[in-house]
Amino acid sequence: MFLQNADLTLSGLDDPELALWARVDAHGRIEGTAGFELSGRNALIRSVAVAAPARRTGLGSQLAQFAFDRAVEAGAERAWLFSRRSGPFWQKLGFVSADRDELVQLLSATHQVTEFTATGQLGREIAWSRALSQRP
Repeated sequence: MFLQNADLTLSGLDDPELALWARVDAHGRIEGTAGFELSGRNALIRSVAVAAPARRTGLGSQLAQFAFDRAVEAGAERAWLFSRRSGPFWQKLGFVSADRDELVQLLSATHQVTEFTATGQLGREIAWSRALSQRP
């Protein structure tokens, strides 16, 4: 429900290969999430969201960095993502505008790319990328 309310893609969340983490508060409420899908040396960053009360606290950046670090541990060298609304956030974390077709080629087997291609949503998406060796 948290990701659905954040208007994020739900496809593949039941796949054990998709890495997804949630931070919860003392009452068990989700404060934020982050995850990725791995394809070779590339990670598709997904599901980075922060609950309204925890926004502007740095939690989104912390969760994203946690996902980057786990992706590196899994062998990824480059991070990719789709974002139409949060470009400035991702730019602060070192992402630059990327070629959507290249993202699709490198990450074609991921749930998110498969869903966006099948539904026609891909044409509306903006791709972003950065090397995981860099620190913002």
